Amino acid sequence: MAVTHTLPTLDRLQATIPDDLDAKKVASAWLESFSQFVSANDIDGILSILHSDAWWRDLFILTWDLRTFQGLPKIKQFLQDRLAESKFSNLKLTEAKLDRPYPDLAWISLEFDFTTAVAQGKSIVRLVPTPDGQWKGYLVWTNLESLTDYPEKVGPLRNFAPNHGKWLDQRRREKEFADSEPDVLIIGGGQSGLDLAARLKHLNVSNLIIEKQQRVGDQWRNRYAALCLHDPVWFDHMPYIPFPDSWPVYTPAQKLADWLEFYAEALELNVWTSSVATHAEKDAQSGKWLVTVQRGDGSERVFRVDHLVFALGLGGGAPNIPDIPGKEEFQGQVLHSTSHSSAKDHLGKKVVIIGACTSAHDIAADYAEHGVDVTIFQRSSTYIMSTKEGMPRQMSPLYWEGGPVTEVADRFSNSIPILFSKLLSQRVAAGIHEADKELLEGLRKVGYKTNYGEDGSGFVFLALKRAGGYYLDVGACQMIIDGKIKIKNDSQIERFTKTGLKFQNGSELDADVVLLATGFTDAREPIRQLVGEELGAKLPPIWGLNEEGELNGTWRELNVPNLWYMMGNLAWCRFFSKHVALQIKAKQEGVFGTRYSPLTPLKN
Repeated sequence: MAVTHTLPTLDRLQATIPDDLDAKKVASAWLESFSQFVSANDIDGILSILHSDAWWRDLFILTWDLRTFQGLPKIKQFLQDRLAESKFSNLKLTEAKLDRPYPDLAWISLEFDFTTAVAQGKSIVRLVPTPDGQWKGYLVWTNLESLTDYPEKVGPLRNFAPNHGKWLDQRRREKEFADSEPDVLIIGGGQSGLDLAARLKHLNVSNLIIEKQQRVGDQWRNRYAALCLHDPVWFDHMPYIPFPDSWPVYTPAQKLADWLEFYAEALELNVWTSSVATHAEKDAQSGKWLVTVQRGDGSERVFRVDHLVFALGLGGGAPNIPDIPGKEEFQGQVLHSTSHSSAKDHLGKKVVIIGACTSAHDIAADYAEHGVDVTIFQRSSTYIMSTKEGMPRQMSPLYWEGGPVTEVADRFSNSIPILFSKLLSQRVAAGIHEADKELLEGLRKVGYKTNYGEDGSGFVFLALKRAGGYYLDVGACQMIIDGKIKIKNDSQIERFTKTGLKFQNGSELDADVVLLATGFTDAREPIRQLVGEELGAKLPPIWGLNEEGELNGTWRELNVPNLWYMMGNLAWCRFFSKHVALQIKAKQEGVFGTRYSPLTPLKN
């Protein structure tokens, strides 16, 4: 039976907020009690100051895993298993304030620092009022921030020694690993690989990125010309080097590609471009990975590394090509969106795009702007949100002009358990739906099928669970309303014909070009090809949510020691690359504890 989650509204809590509330005084008293209970390993005491519906999300500091526990019985078991072992101590209040996300929703946000046996952590606790005037913990978040004895080599710990005339040769030898081998081999040089490489470098863990493209950034540079990020710049900063204040709010793909190339050079990341890993196997005796790398000049090198990381993104799998009968009869061109460059390639043609999410709309808008006859075939309904109305409501106040520094925004954003955040997303999405009412009504009038996301929660859960199913509108929707982009969605495709497509209801659609905006196959496929079926069979799903609301496989080992997957949008890569790097560093230094993963596999 599905669990029903609810927001702790003042009505449900049967509580009020006193006019003379001193948030810091309440927070200090709560934290003092919490600290005493933690010191005494008094788990029942801890539970007594938590709400009966409380949530606890731990990111790697008490569990060395991504875990969310909801309800006192699960929290109790977690604390019995991990509290004493972790040596959770030295709790120090850093901030406390009353937050009112909505008139009927209020909590005191309490922030504190703490330590464990090997690490430094930060916590955010949201306290809610009770009918008798007490405040109890409702959302508890504990996060791995750093390893106590192994800080990042930044700021006052950076290299202060001048380098006269030696840097260029030293850099060349470092990049080529002329005198050593890397500790970590990262396959993939997009934002996920670069972020992780930068984090590892500043933790003094040597690493090498293997990138098949000719240049860093080609993953973005070589995609369709109309591609532009739909996330705002404040959400997309990379570790150590934020985008300049003059950067556009929405970044063109080619501009991002050049930034990634600059980023790799500025941070002196070791990247071998035009190179591919052709084979990987685990040495049973040493536990090291033996990875064969072929370079663009045909030379090969076998590396012996401690850790192998795949950073291939959602598109790590092959392009997903639907099996549509009759393709061999079709006299036109069929191509996947990954092979598409520009609308200029098909001037004067009739184009049908199969798929109705981001790539489909971006490409269709490009075609329409160039006067190309284009039709989107919509296989199922799509969640639509305009960036104009939706993004300020979705992203502010954390990721918008005038918001907090990125590190603070990341902590607050990720401190809310994902399944709980769905409840807040429903409220945000409702406001966006109202603001987009005219646009959505215009789409419905021309037959375009829309939805409101899972349980009315908007696009975020579609991204987390499906990595698709939505379009964040930057203009294509009005083109659909105006008839510049046509829609076909009254029947499923039956087959190709010589001149186009035939549908199950008997209708036909002529086309010179059929473009497949149909996503990618399983991201595990390239891993299996490299490591073999025996190890490949152990891999969990990489994306999608488990029963606790955490992502299935990314940002930790893939059921195989020292085999990792690193992926996500720019924001998730920025935040979680630190956790992956700290896990690897902890393993390298022998301070990694035991991973507290579920005893039974969670549902995919």
